[in-house]
Amino acid sequence: MSIKAVANAVVLSWGWRRAAIAFVAGAVSVLALAPFDLWPVLFLTFPIAVWLIDGSAAGRLNGIPAAAIAGWFFGFGYFFAGLYWVGHAFLVDAKTFGWLLPFAVTALPAGLAIFTAFGFALARLIWPRGAMRVIALAVALTAAEWLRGHILTGFPWNSYGYALTGSLLLAQSASIFGLWGLTFLAVTVFASPATLGDEAIGKGRSLAPFAVSLVLLAVMAGFGAWRLAKNPTRFVDDVRLRIMQPDLAQDEKFNYAARQKIMDRYLSLSDRATGPDNSGLSNVTHLIWPESAFPFFLTREGEAMAQIADLLPPGTMLITGAARAADPSPDKRVRAYNSVYVIDHDGTVLSVYDKVHLVPFGEYLPFQATLEKLGLLQLTKLPGGFLSGDRLRSYELRGAPRFLPLICYEIIFPGAVVPAGERPGWLLNVTNDAWFGISTGPFQHLQQARARAIEEGLPLVRAANNGISAIVDPLGRIVRQLPLGTDGVLDGPLPRSVTPTVYARFGDSIIAIMIAAGFFIVLRYRSKQDRKPL
Repeated sequence: MSIKAVANAVVLSWGWRRAAIAFVAGAVSVLALAPFDLWPVLFLTFPIAVWLIDGSAAGRLNGIPAAAIAGWFFGFGYFFAGLYWVGHAFLVDAKTFGWLLPFAVTALPAGLAIFTAFGFALARLIWPRGAMRVIALAVALTAAEWLRGHILTGFPWNSYGYALTGSLLLAQSASIFGLWGLTFLAVTVFASPATLGDEAIGKGRSLAPFAVSLVLLAVMAGFGAWRLAKNPTRFVDDVRLRIMQPDLAQDEKFNYAARQKIMDRYLSLSDRATGPDNSGLSNVTHLIWPESAFPFFLTREGEAMAQIADLLPPGTMLITGAARAADPSPDKRVRAYNSVYVIDHDGTVLSVYDKVHLVPFGEYLPFQATLEKLGLLQLTKLPGGFLSGDRLRSYELRGAPRFLPLICYEIIFPGAVVPAGERPGWLLNVTNDAWFGISTGPFQHLQQARARAIEEGLPLVRAANNGISAIVDPLGRIVRQLPLGTDGVLDGPLPRSVTPTVYARFGDSIIAIMIAAGFFIVLRYRSKQDRKPL
């Protein structure tokens, strides 16, 4: 079947067939993301999005409602296939939350698909004829994705731009454009084959957009190769990291009765003799444990603090995730922060960071008091939910450059991980992806964390309970890593940062100019078309 025949079949589809085409195209698009990284598949699925919007013209109100419906089904397929692993969190305590699993794995994708519906509707509103409609789709979907990353605390997980980060060469463009710029480029490039199905223009003109897109990919790859060659991985002198990955089952991790068993596991893993000298921790300057490492408030357990002090030799510091008890509330309920502690070799707490960007329904409930009265709790089952810290901040660290801790999904927000005027020497991401089991979720999380390193030009150190722990240089090269679902320690040096990238200096201003320019170019082009006979 020719491309024109496929295009006509999609354009002329209606009813459930149209919905099924949109859903399948969206679901297949997830193959472009980690761990598959089959980004060329988008050359097949994004043209379908163009043809679906073409086919909306027959609907009422200039086809805007029909385009929105097609967009919703495309988005629902994309997020359903890409976020299925969220359901695993509801099986950790299946007795309490298992009944919510079907709702969680459908309601979240259904809600996120509203943004895709908006993107398709906006594209239809400004839809021109010919190749320029590819730019219209890129403008509209990028705007919709930006909104998804900001509205209601934001959730930019699996934005389309991540398809271009599976290739380290292509990913270097994030240092200029950031995630939203990559999203604009991805939609433009991958939707371009849609013009091959156009019948109203000559063969050369229909091929031109696809050819230009291939050239654009080649330019991006060339830039990436140049940037990687220009910036070999360099390391900070006299910093030797050890990341401990315990691979604890999630139901065990919050079991207070197992506290000593958990501590024993941490201590034995951390002091594991590695390398030819079998020196344990004696050559380690900074030991790192993952998010929420303990089933208790660390500083309230004197024995645990004493065991940590006994573990650490002079000159070694521990950076660990842990819950931190807040001051008593008026109603005497125990409240807590999700925190990162820096602990010296004698057990002294040197600094504490409290997580700012909490996970809805995981660490708190919207309208917490009302929903608790109805008998609902967030997955962590802490009455009142976790409290939020005041702001992101970087910290001094003896024997190493300043670091900026980010807990769990705080790392996924482009342009929002480094506070103004507080550029650190490296990013630390502690996380507990055991909530999501052995699935695609942890791979996607690492992919997004690595993109922040490239955007900011900062190395990333990642400690995860069940993986994937890694040391990543500021260009996204993985220096060391521990696989998902394994326990062990990861020893390695700390990469040096590079000079602030274009994106680190200018943020989203470049893509804002690109979107505005694209919008007005499309409107002007359509205005000219409207004045000409078909």
